[in-house]
Amino acid sequence: MSSHTIKDVFSGKFLCVYEDDRLSRCLSLFKKEMPPVLAVIDSEGKYRGVIARRSIVRSRFDPSITKVKTLMRSVPSVTLNDSFGKVARLMIESRSRQLPVSSENELLGFVTDEDIIHGTVTEKWGNVKVEEIMTKEPFVVEKDESVGVVLNLFREQDISHVPVVNNGKLVGIVSIHDFIEHIFQPRQRQKVGERVGKKVRLLNVPAKGIMTKPVITVLPETKLIDAEKKMHEFDISSLIVVRKGRPVGIVTKRDFLESIAQMEEPLRRLTVQFSTKDVEMDNMQTGFMVGDFDSFARRYQKTLEAGTLFVYMKTHGTNYTGEQLIHCRLQLRTAKGSFFGSSEGWGPQQTFRIALDRLERQILKSKDLEYDQKSVRTYLRRTQFPLTEL
Repeated sequence: MSSHTIKDVFSGKFLCVYEDDRLSRCLSLFKKEMPPVLAVIDSEGKYRGVIARRSIVRSRFDPSITKVKTLMRSVPSVTLNDSFGKVARLMIESRSRQLPVSSENELLGFVTDEDIIHGTVTEKWGNVKVEEIMTKEPFVVEKDESVGVVLNLFREQDISHVPVVNNGKLVGIVSIHDFIEHIFQPRQRQKVGERVGKKVRLLNVPAKGIMTKPVITVLPETKLIDAEKKMHEFDISSLIVVRKGRPVGIVTKRDFLESIAQMEEPLRRLTVQFSTKDVEMDNMQTGFMVGDFDSFARRYQKTLEAGTLFVYMKTHGTNYTGEQLIHCRLQLRTAKGSFFGSSEGWGPQQTFRIALDRLERQILKSKDLEYDQKSVRTYLRRTQFPLTEL
């Protein structure tokens, strides 16, 4: 693990806005200076939180009248002596790519995900191959699929990038940024401009109509230091991993951070890390989910040896009884490979349990693992899946 700390990489330069400023001022600064986020301060100059460009453009608020404090958010602060592994974990938990650096309640600057990734790949870890951390067999869409299908995929799988293919060959990529530029902003202009009332079925546009091309790609054997350099050079947050022109994986900044978060100390067991957005959970629900994971860990500790289960949960609203519609995405990074599971349902506990069952099924289907046959029989008995499905 890197011996460097935040004091080696953070920046003391940052831009501020007041919490009572209008969002339009933020947009102006984002366009002119291109900062990852803006620091928000009160009338006395005290730091209150951050605001990101994405939060503004994805909201339904009118920037000319809405105040900054409406969309600002609090994120964890770090210190000059914090390790890269700790900060990577905090970025994952808070879903924030930039965290404030403070000392005795004084804001000193900010550290970004790029700072953490670059500081780590410049050491020995940078010689690791992309295929070791990439998400394998990524979701893809055909070029003639509608952007409505893509948006639904983003929502259901909690992803923000998807390769676009034509007969299996990579032809483009669609990201959240493409939706903002081609779908969201045109709709906003229709609401406030001369085209108010004109209905345009933008979600019926084919993916090829908004995709970015050519795609910046790497090979599975590309070193992480070279992949990070390419990300920085083209100012992008993901790379498509290809083999003979076909996408075989995708590597994002979140993949980098997840791997760095695991490097704090040698892992000897399976651990879990939660990252939630707008999800309300009480201690009892959290306890049940941790219990489900502990049971899972006991079954697969010997097979998987060590690793971390990253749990990403967010809500899409509530029903008439107040129960939350939850999307849960699991990514288990282990010494024996990575495994995934996802689900969507009512309530965090049940949704987590279904996603964990799906992840467990993927583990049992893996041809690269020699798992305990007792675990297989227990799983089949619990889920009532026929043996032929495995």
